[in-house]
Amino acid sequence: MDSRTAFDGFGDFAGRTWLNTAHQGPLPLDAAKEAYEAIAWKLAPHELTGARFEDVPLPLRTALGRLVNARPDEIVLGNSASYGLHVIANAYPWQEGDEILVMAGDFPSDLLPWLMIERRCGARVVRIQPRNHVIAPDELEGAITPRTRVFCTTWVHSFSGFSIDLDALGAICRSRGVAFVVNCSQALGARPIDLTRAPVDAMSCAGWKWLCGPYGTGFCWIAPQLRERLGRVKAYWLSLQTAEDLGNEIADPVVPDRQGARSLEIFAPANFFNFKPWAAAVEFLLGKGIECIRDHDEALVEHFIAGLDPDRFEVLSPRQKGLMRSTLVFFSHRDRARNRAIHAGLSQAGIDIALRGGLLRVSPHLHNSSGDITRTLAVLNESS
Repeated sequence: MDSRTAFDGFGDFAGRTWLNTAHQGPLPLDAAKEAYEAIAWKLAPHELTGARFEDVPLPLRTALGRLVNARPDEIVLGNSASYGLHVIANAYPWQEGDEILVMAGDFPSDLLPWLMIERRCGARVVRIQPRNHVIAPDELEGAITPRTRVFCTTWVHSFSGFSIDLDALGAICRSRGVAFVVNCSQALGARPIDLTRAPVDAMSCAGWKWLCGPYGTGFCWIAPQLRERLGRVKAYWLSLQTAEDLGNEIADPVVPDRQGARSLEIFAPANFFNFKPWAAAVEFLLGKGIECIRDHDEALVEHFIAGLDPDRFEVLSPRQKGLMRSTLVFFSHRDRARNRAIHAGLSQAGIDIALRGGLLRVSPHLHNSSGDITRTLAVLNESS
């Protein structure tokens, strides 16, 4: 596809240019149709048949499985990236003195679940201070001790746009017997992953950013060998039986000894208003091709970085295409005190980007065109 052209299938954004996918990805029109149908079901509740309680989550598990090359019955539906991280943290068999490695300055969702475990279970959270925004392989190697059980970090760092070396960090964890847990929220949908090949023990992801789903969606995947070590922390009746079972003679429920991925899911996984449109959004991305989307997004990032006036602005994310660059670009006016006014000026011009930590951030995705980038650069480069 010509990377100058946005992918079809989105609304008109009320005439604005949305360059803030790292905050919210736009809902495709196909997904909006599914949301309207879910509302129609609730307007006429007889439409909420027992079969639909299975028919809604199953296509979503299937689509997400295709996205990451995992079996549908290995997908754990949630409502955020935090959900999956909390499931793992709460269910892991911690012992006094166990260590959890995290990155200092990581996104809060990658830190808070483990800090709660530190307070409750006697495990110790060890923060690695990276030299250059994200943890390098030698920094991880030097931080692992015989007590290290889990290393959790983000694939793409929300506050810098730097990407980790997923394969190198995962290989170190494998060689040292450490569970590698990754938050993929700022990467999945803009770049592919194959969980049959990636050295990852668990991943969790929000659904409303690069996966273009409704807010309040997410999922995680936990490798079977790690999942089998997790204790049971919840028991939801619909993960153990079906609504149809209520029509039979009612017996007291029994909690089985073994648990599959479904038993870890969020309560009420049918979630008609969210999961029905999200399944359509993921299918939309799969239909376009994740590799094709990646190439499109990378071309937009390249256009933006190349076109930014170096006399006025500095690029703080990696400039060169490569392992550490992502689709999040942080930049700043050389007088950083100007950034807030520049952000406001872009908004007045109908261009939406983010202001994070006093810095400016653009994050284009498949709905954007080269024309969106050109328009944004014109406003920026004409700013005083």
